[in-house]
Amino acid sequence: MTQNTLPPADDAATPLSAVSLSPEEFDEIDTILDDLRQRFEETPQWEFCEGFMAALIVCRRAIPQAEYLAVLLDSGEDSDDAASGSGKPLGAFANAAQETRFLELWQRRWTDIEQGLAADIKSLDDERAYHPEVMDVRGAVAALPEEERAAMADEVLPSFAQVWAVGFMYAVENWPDEWAPPRDKEARKWLDDALQSLVALTEDDEDEPTLSVFDDEGVPTVSVSRFNAFADAVWAIYDLREMWCNIGPRVETLHKEALPGRNDPCHCGSGKKFKKCHGV
Repeated sequence: MTQNTLPPADDAATPLSAVSLSPEEFDEIDTILDDLRQRFEETPQWEFCEGFMAALIVCRRAIPQAEYLAVLLDSGEDSDDAASGSGKPLGAFANAAQETRFLELWQRRWTDIEQGLAADIKSLDDERAYHPEVMDVRGAVAALPEEERAAMADEVLPSFAQVWAVGFMYAVENWPDEWAPPRDKEARKWLDDALQSLVALTEDDEDEPTLSVFDDEGVPTVSVSRFNAFADAVWAIYDLREMWCNIGPRVETLHKEALPGRNDPCHCGSGKKFKKCHGV
């Protein structure tokens, strides 16, 4: 399975231009995350959030926002600030206004990704397709002045799309029941193949770099195999969405409480046999 075959999104849906974040708004959400990191150092980068969000969108169960934000941005701090109006801890947010703005930008990106994954596309070059917001950190560092590059010489830089894939798998690992293999043998293979495509990106790109992804004139920092693996991972997300939509939500097994035998004493304590009391 290599491409989404679900019906396209409703033509009456909100146009992408109305929900897509501008470069300035992506910078704004980065600034909010940087500010959160001053109070809670484990606050992730946006690329991690982007992968985490994609996993939630294609997850078998629709996980409530309060549940997943507690996992993504949990600072371990509770707040009784009624001004937030969210009914959940503010955590590391500076105030209710910052939280509100973050959630507004978050929801717009969520809708944008949903529409991209619902589009009936044949190629990832289609402008309607889901285009993950990822960085080529190695390329960005390579473009820095020599003095600044030297200062970062000892830092371990992530490979292209590695942080995005780690964010995706972080969501999978936190809700394992929602990613449990389905009974259908073919669907189980689809799930395994798709997740393996994401897992592959969590590893370092150790092949020879020959591509500069975002700058044709830049220093090559990405291998051809890595770039192809990234495309496979995006298609894998389409596959996951299609698979779970076709299978449907997980059904909890109900276990009926065992009834007493007909000649056993009734459970109500009447002293009668069950068949003469509640078993009638």
